Amino acid sequence: MKTSTIEALSREDIFALIGKEWMLVTAGSSDSFNTMTASWGGIGWLWNKPVAFVFIRPERYTHEFIEAADRLTLSFYGEEYRKVLQLCGSKSGRDEDKVAATGLIPHILSSGAVTFEQARLTIDGRKLFKVPMTADCFVDQEVLNRWYNNKPGGGLHDIYIVEIEQIYER
Repeated sequence: MKTSTIEALSREDIFALIGKEWMLVTAGSSDSFNTMTASWGGIGWLWNKPVAFVFIRPERYTHEFIEAADRLTLSFYGEEYRKVLQLCGSKSGRDEDKVAATGLIPHILSSGAVTFEQARLTIDGRKLFKVPMTADCFVDQEVLNRWYNNKPGGGLHDIYIVEIEQIYER
């Protein structure tokens, strides 16, 4: 992996990158980490910093690792990794070793954050902000009803904003 600048993201279709290609959100250390597939998030500019934001349900095993760590990575893969992403989004690291099941090869970045050798693009970010979503904050109740009320999979998400400190490309 080579270090890239923020301009690497300008070459990407951010909406397709996150919403259609999906990403792995990974947190922890070389000794203990977990990863999960996500397709909700974004990239932008806040507090005079390049940032990414992700939505993680507290029920997810990866949430525990994000809470305990100062950093997390968002990593992106080619279409040939779609089944890997599907497995990482449908299985829990509490129940099985997703890394072994997928063949992903962990790669520890200079910051200590974890990504995978197969990633074509990795964002290494430092947590800046977290807030839990609450039902009373939904201006559009249809969104709440469509995505959360009476839906399996858990409660409302926590929103994390991370400063993008490094970008790596394969």
